[in-house]
Amino acid sequence: MINFDVNKFDTPYFLVDEGLLKRNLEILAGVKKDAGCKILLAQKAFSMFVTYPLISQYLDGTCASGLHEALLAHEHFKGENHVFSPAYTEKDMPEILRVCDHLVFNSFTQWQRFKGDVGGKSCGIRINPEFSTQDAGIYDPCAPNSRLGVTLASFRPDLLDGISGLHFHALCQQGAEELAATFAAAEERFGKFFHQMDWLNFGGGHHITKKGYNIPLLVDTIKRAKKKYNVEIYLEPGEAIALDAGFLIAEVVDIVENDGNIAILDASAACHMPDVLEMPYRPHITGSGKAGEKAHTYRFGGPSCLAGDIIGEYSFDRPLKVGSRLVFTDMAIYSMVKTNTFNGIKLPGLAMRRLDGTMECIKTFGYQDFRSRLS
Repeated sequence: MINFDVNKFDTPYFLVDEGLLKRNLEILAGVKKDAGCKILLAQKAFSMFVTYPLISQYLDGTCASGLHEALLAHEHFKGENHVFSPAYTEKDMPEILRVCDHLVFNSFTQWQRFKGDVGGKSCGIRINPEFSTQDAGIYDPCAPNSRLGVTLASFRPDLLDGISGLHFHALCQQGAEELAATFAAAEERFGKFFHQMDWLNFGGGHHITKKGYNIPLLVDTIKRAKKKYNVEIYLEPGEAIALDAGFLIAEVVDIVENDGNIAILDASAACHMPDVLEMPYRPHITGSGKAGEKAHTYRFGGPSCLAGDIIGEYSFDRPLKVGSRLVFTDMAIYSMVKTNTFNGIKLPGLAMRRLDGTMECIKTFGYQDFRSRLS
């Protein structure tokens, strides 16, 4: 149900609902309390830092995928600052070490290269349980020949001096059942090393705030691991933090009749929601149905020159017209951080619906944002 004025700002724009965000955070805070674990914001999924003061009231810190996310957290989030990268560079490492608390290495080669520089940082190694629980290879860190994490065959027990924790990340939009199975696989391969650690990081991909998620199983899995190995447990959800808390509002710019009605929007799959093409998936639009389900069916496309800039087919009770506004749901996660300016297309604005119901424009983008990325 939409409880905000879709005409408040120029389209396209993302809107994050502070109340819906807080609802997710309260669920995560409950998991923290019941399981006795720590939860970090995975910034790769959601980096709208105007919300960081609120999120930091509930979570323990952030995890970054490299220098820039680590700097963002250092500047705007009060809490622990964890960093993992498939490969660190000599150039970035001094600045990363300045701002981070925990540093996770993807290989023992990288650990050997930088171990003399880490000082008092808590360092870990990412392990690969080699246990796939999903079919989408592009999102499967445990797929054959994965570059992510150390497999058992490549594990170096002789190089664990100075390593405080082990990290695995194998899930994507999945439940506690998949986590429990993955942890069992990790235990089978690496469990004999867990007793040597201060912490274990269960990574991200946990859909904790999704309706029907098995929170009791998650809590039980964490508590059993803590008790058995006497370690701190970290989770790094990204989607769960802002799940269903954001929207993308777009406008119909033209309607073309080529073997059916094609509505061209000012929002682009290629530029503003690239996961529509990468995953692929069909985002939901409020008040819509599947093609043919309602009286008027349209194929939605973006304004770019890419022939495949197609969002999907939708039907509505009433015909659309130029100027009709559409609300895409669950758009806070990944879409916002993946936007680009292909074709010089304008980036969506950023807005918030505050707890008191007021709407605030946080930022708008224009030509200078496109120009500043080039030379």
